[in-house]
Amino acid sequence: MGSLVEELAGALGSGQVSTEAELLARYAVDQAPVLDFQLPEAVVFARSVADVQAVVRLCAAHNVAVVARGAGTGVSGGAHASRNCVVLSLERMNRILDLNPDDETAVVEPGVVNAALNEAAAEHGLMYAPDPASFRSSTIGGNVATNAGGLRCAKYGVTRDSVLALDVVLADGSLIHTGHQTFKGVAGYDLTGLFVGSEGTLGIVVGATVRLKYLPRDVHTIAAFYADFRQAAAGVLAVGRARVQPAIMELLDGGTLAQLDDLHGSDLSSRGRSLLLIQTDGFGAAAEADVVRSVLAAGGATVSTESTAEAEQLVELRRNSRGVEVDDEYRVGEDVAVPRSRLVDYVAALEDLAATHGVSLKVVAHAGDGNLHPTFWIDRQDSAVDADAMARLNLALDASIEAALEMGGTITGEHGIGQYKLRWLGLEQAEPVRELQRRIKELFDPAGILNPGKAI
Repeated sequence: MGSLVEELAGALGSGQVSTEAELLARYAVDQAPVLDFQLPEAVVFARSVADVQAVVRLCAAHNVAVVARGAGTGVSGGAHASRNCVVLSLERMNRILDLNPDDETAVVEPGVVNAALNEAAAEHGLMYAPDPASFRSSTIGGNVATNAGGLRCAKYGVTRDSVLALDVVLADGSLIHTGHQTFKGVAGYDLTGLFVGSEGTLGIVVGATVRLKYLPRDVHTIAAFYADFRQAAAGVLAVGRARVQPAIMELLDGGTLAQLDDLHGSDLSSRGRSLLLIQTDGFGAAAEADVVRSVLAAGGATVSTESTAEAEQLVELRRNSRGVEVDDEYRVGEDVAVPRSRLVDYVAALEDLAATHGVSLKVVAHAGDGNLHPTFWIDRQDSAVDADAMARLNLALDASIEAALEMGGTITGEHGIGQYKLRWLGLEQAEPVRELQRRIKELFDPAGILNPGKAI
């Protein structure tokens, strides 16, 4: 491996290759629980497409795996280091190469932070719609790799819906361009869509052409407090039946409200045991908000007409509703989705599972598209591993996945499979489907050097 490190240092500029122990450990993981901790052989910081190509070619020649990484905000282990790998950081490739307000598109390098693109687009009355909770630090490349979602998914869709074209370095170091500059384009197979969400297993995204949306001129936020989660979930369906399409529709249970109060000094718990947070936007925002308030009040909610300051605070609190903890073996946040009509049933099942297995639970949901983020956890006992508690936690996790699938759901709505969810993938996808995906992987990456052991 020493020879490879020397060759990498020779091919790239000064300060772009590191084997420093502390840095290796920091870049070995993302924010997901770690199942098999491995240190990379080196961390390489690319500054250009040519750098990425050089790294991939050298690693291929030495049969060393390449794990591409953005900001490391993923929560499924997609950027965890694997054995005999080099971690390739794209965070320094952070330029917005073009922003065309007339075409409503932007061309960006993979290390551009989501929030930075939005700040640049806002100067032209535009926005980049996908907004994961980590948007202030997560990169567009990472968003593309996981097909990230966010709060605005209910109206604007996930990352794949905003990506028009990609520049991708393949496993042999060659560079291809997929997609088109236009909003419409159906020539050939949709390779762009295939790369989005592939978690760096088929190629390394080094550039993206994304579609921008109009920055809303008007935004209205409605906070509806309910006595319990069941009534709040019924409110979600009532808004749908009224045929109003909110930009944001978020659901928080009592445990989440209590934790937010502890963290931020708010008083949400005193106002109800569940919160449905809805935001309408655009020129019709006020009219849509009026309909939403009427529908929710008729369903028994205490509906508030929020001031702008409080509305922004509520949305910000929701973005931070995972709390300050990072997931580990004692605390796991999940990412399942079920049909919206089964939200109530699924949360009831989660509560039963938590009680049965003696674990703690809180739930937040992108209710507009049925994507839930339940978090199960157990308390540590004097920092010692409680084998019985760990077993109960894993039984609850397994059962929660099975319950979602039984209701027609999926094991991941927006976080990806990564390394952590591989154990459940076979429950959702039949073997013929998984074999087809393995064959696609082999076609793009015959030596298996691109992020091995992830996604499929």
